[in-house]
Amino acid sequence: MTANSKISTRSEPPRGAITRLAFHLAYKNLMGAGLRTWLSVGILSFVFVLIIFYQGYVEGFYQNSIDENIAWEYGGGQLLYKDYDPYDAFTLQDGHGKIPATDTKDLVPILIRQASIYPQGRLMPVLVKGIEVAQNTVKLPTQLLQQSSAEYPVIIGKRMAASVNLKKGDQVMLRWRDKNGSFDAGNVTIAGIFDTDVPNVDIGQIWMPLKKLWAMTDMKGQATLFIANNNYEQKNLPKWKFKTQDELLTGIRALEKMDKITGVIIYLVLLAIAMLAVFDTQVLSIFRRQQEIGTYISLGMTRKQVLGLFTAEGCMHSILGVLVGFIYGVPIFIYFTRQGIGTPAAVDNLGISAGKRIFPDFSPELIIGTAVLIIVSTTIVSFLPARKIAKMNPVDALKGKLQ
Repeated sequence: MTANSKISTRSEPPRGAITRLAFHLAYKNLMGAGLRTWLSVGILSFVFVLIIFYQGYVEGFYQNSIDENIAWEYGGGQLLYKDYDPYDAFTLQDGHGKIPATDTKDLVPILIRQASIYPQGRLMPVLVKGIEVAQNTVKLPTQLLQQSSAEYPVIIGKRMAASVNLKKGDQVMLRWRDKNGSFDAGNVTIAGIFDTDVPNVDIGQIWMPLKKLWAMTDMKGQATLFIANNNYEQKNLPKWKFKTQDELLTGIRALEKMDKITGVIIYLVLLAIAMLAVFDTQVLSIFRRQQEIGTYISLGMTRKQVLGLFTAEGCMHSILGVLVGFIYGVPIFIYFTRQGIGTPAAVDNLGISAGKRIFPDFSPELIIGTAVLIIVSTTIVSFLPARKIAKMNPVDALKGKLQ
């Protein structure tokens, strides 16, 4: 075997060794850059924490809204009379039907009628809703109606009580129509005031025993809708249409989707700012380290290996940013997960189901997904300016004449 053949068959360094060397050099270069490195790391860590915090807050806000609507209004679904549309007030007059003769033990009947009350001599239109007092499907405190000895006991929400200036034990005149359209009136007694985060069961509504409302309107055995519990098995009932939880929650989920899209736009802008900082750092680093790059190539490193070195430096910016974000972000996440975030009082008047405190949902998928997004984005942005290394002349680089 000739000397030349021996030289041509020399072994290349293992790929793993080259990778370890690249990351080792990248780490030393980053630490050597000092403040410039930590500014980039600080920006990346801030973006990392902010993205997770915003998305976690949105998740927690809408999950609370969904849970509260199910607990107070939707139950396991609703069975609506065919002529009743909850979004059309004109259907209330005729949107009711006889309770089916089939087994309805897993259904809570509700009759809805239009009426007016006269607090302090003012006229205020309301919806009177009759409900079974023994129900336990929704969180409405109907047991207060059962405990009251008043002729016409009612319960109202805190928002309704504030708007009409009524408190427990007060009486107010109620005017309603019976099934024939004739007007009647009487004093109803506030048997209790409940606190709920769901305005749909509070604002402009009065709840009373179903049997009392039947007697007042001469509509015995009639219902506008049923609330199903979790044991209800859907049946095909003539003149009644069943709406599942998912159908009832469509509006809330649509709002959640809109907020998430808005959030994506916001954190893409933040991410773009962070990526711009990394890009500028890489461009400056390549410009200032021309002789170092030429030295690497002259010592036998291929252009791809030097390119990988500078890309690894950019990638390590993001890894350090994520690690720093974890260091100060995790305590923040834990604190707000346990303590929650207070909701402004003004939200009560917006018709949104929002709790007094929102507990963000920082899921592992959200945290890991955000970390991967930042690391991948930073790696790509670091690669773009480093491509210029592949076109370098090592002699010009050693002289510091990078074009």
